Amino acid sequence: MEKKKSDDVNSKWDACLDLTARRVVYSSLGGAFAGLLFFRSPVTRWASIAFGAGLGIGSAYTDCSRVFDASSSSSASAALVAPISTETSSSSSYVSQVNRKFLFAFALFVGISVT
Repeated sequence: MEKKKSDDVNSKWDACLDLTARRVVYSSLGGAFAGLLFFRSPVTRWASIAFGAGLGIGSAYTDCSRVFDASSSSSASAALVAPISTETSSSSSYVSQVNRKFLFAFALFVGISVT
């Protein structure tokens, strides 16, 4: 059974949108953390958040442009495609992964700010 070209393009768009959202959020949070750690002025803190968001958008754009420029049989397109989960409750495992990452980041932040 052969895949339709529209299915391939749709999966690439889904992977790119997911990648972009994650990178923008994570790099904005990194910018916010750096802003809180290094700057006192609210303007420079917002600037560090904007810089982090720009880094996230730029890196996601670079990876997505590689995926769309590459052929469908290339390994670059497989790098962004979401893995197929065999679990029945994939949303709960995703939530637990996000919670673990958040708790680790929070513990790291509390450990740095307390000392």
